[in-house]
Amino acid sequence: MDAQIPATVTVRMIATLHMYRRDRGLPVRATLEVPESGVPAAQLARELDLPLERIEGLFLNGRLVGLGAPVRPGDRVAFVPHGTPASHPAFFGRSGIERYALV
Repeated sequence: MDAQIPATVTVRMIATLHMYRRDRGLPVRATLEVPESGVPAAQLARELDLPLERIEGLFLNGRLVGLGAPVRPGDRVAFVPHGTPASHPAFFGRSGIERYALV
């Protein structure tokens, strides 16, 4: 029997984005419904009331990418604020952020 992929995605916030949500009494981890075709990560950030100008990118299934990256059901997502050491080019490079940058 094939397991069905849920039409949801669990999103986490890292560092100052974690504090931003917590300080507003909002959960720091959220599960959102997404269509099978996916949605841009920026749309999820807006739904979570995250300020886009504070987001450097996101870890999407273990890869650092930009806010234009499509997020699909079952993906692992964590938004990363500017200044987080893990988003530094020495760790993961900038190609994913640049490839999926918002234009």
